[in-house]
Amino acid sequence: MNTAVAEIIQVAPAPYVTINLASAITGLTRKAIERKIEDGKWIEGREYRRSPDGGIFVSIEGYRKWVERATA
Repeated sequence: MNTAVAEIIQVAPAPYVTINLASAITGLTRKAIERKIEDGKWIEGREYRRSPDGGIFVSIEGYRKWVERATA
């Protein structure tokens, strides 16, 4: 008897993600994210961080709080 078991896997993003993944998660374009950083609308250590090699990683929690501040 062959019984198949359905397996459900849930994946949550890491606390900090690349700009490309943040774009897919948030719906913002890569350029929009980069512009928010360049214009100082997003603050380093709050909405994003830089890795030791200079890469930019977006804080999912920081993004959530930023959106909630904008709608409050």
